Amino acid sequence: MFNAYAAIVSLYTLAQDRLRKEEDGATAVEYGLMVGLIAVAIITVVALLGGQLAGLFQSVVDALP
Repeated sequence: MFNAYAAIVSLYTLAQDRLRKEEDGATAVEYGLMVGLIAVAIITVVALLGGQLAGLFQSVVDALP
Protein backbone atom coordinates (compact mmCIF):
# COMPACT_ATOMS: atom_id res chain seq x y z
CA MET A 1 0.00 0.00 0.00
CA PHE A 2 2.81 2.41 0.86
CA ASN A 3 4.50 1.88 -2.51
CA ALA A 4 1.30 2.70 -4.39
CA TYR A 5 0.87 5.88 -2.36
CA ALA A 6 4.48 6.89 -3.01
CA ALA A 7 4.04 6.26 -6.74
CA ILE A 8 0.87 8.40 -6.85
CA VAL A 9 2.54 11.23 -4.95
CA SER A 10 5.55 11.05 -7.27
CA LEU A 11 3.35 11.17 -10.38
CA TYR A 12 1.34 14.06 -8.93
CA THR A 13 4.50 16.02 -8.15
CA LEU A 14 5.92 15.33 -11.61
CA ALA A 15 2.69 16.50 -13.24
CA GLN A 16 2.67 19.69 -11.18
CA ASP A 17 6.27 20.46 -12.14
CA ARG A 18 5.53 19.95 -15.85
CA LEU A 19 2.43 22.12 -15.71
CA ARG A 20 4.30 24.91 -13.97
CA LYS A 21 7.08 24.86 -16.55
CA GLU A 22 4.70 24.84 -19.53
CA GLU A 23 2.15 27.24 -18.04
CA ASP A 24 3.73 30.47 -19.30
CA GLY A 25 3.63 29.56 -22.97
CA ALA A 26 0.18 28.02 -22.78
CA THR A 27 -1.17 31.02 -20.89
CA ALA A 28 0.16 33.44 -23.49
CA VAL A 29 -1.40 31.42 -26.30
CA GLU A 30 -4.71 31.19 -24.47
CA TYR A 31 -4.79 34.94 -23.82
CA GLY A 32 -3.95 35.61 -27.45
CA LEU A 33 -6.78 33.37 -28.62
CA MET A 34 -9.24 35.01 -26.23
CA VAL A 35 -8.27 38.52 -27.38
CA GLY A 36 -8.62 37.46 -31.00
CA LEU A 37 -12.04 35.89 -30.45
CA ILE A 38 -13.29 38.92 -28.51
CA ALA A 39 -12.10 41.21 -31.33
CA VAL A 40 -13.90 39.09 -33.93
CA ALA A 41 -17.08 39.11 -31.83
CA ILE A 42 -16.98 42.90 -31.44
CA ILE A 43 -16.37 43.46 -35.15
CA THR A 44 -19.20 41.09 -36.05
CA VAL A 45 -21.68 42.73 -33.68
CA VAL A 46 -20.77 46.24 -34.85
CA ALA A 47 -21.02 45.20 -38.51
CA LEU A 48 -24.40 43.52 -38.04
CA LEU A 49 -26.00 46.00 -35.66
CA GLY A 50 -24.13 49.20 -36.55
CA GLY A 51 -27.02 50.89 -38.35
CA GLN A 52 -29.53 49.97 -35.66
CA LEU A 53 -27.22 51.18 -32.91
CA ALA A 54 -26.63 54.46 -34.71
CA GLY A 55 -30.40 54.95 -35.00
CA LEU A 56 -30.90 54.12 -31.34
CA PHE A 57 -28.24 56.57 -30.20
CA GLN A 58 -29.64 59.25 -32.52
CA SER A 59 -33.13 58.81 -31.04
CA VAL A 60 -31.65 59.16 -27.55
CA VAL A 61 -29.80 62.33 -28.60
CA ASP A 62 -32.98 63.74 -30.17
CA ALA A 63 -34.94 63.03 -26.96
CA LEU A 64 -32.49 65.02 -24.82
CA PRO A 65 -33.42 68.66 -24.18
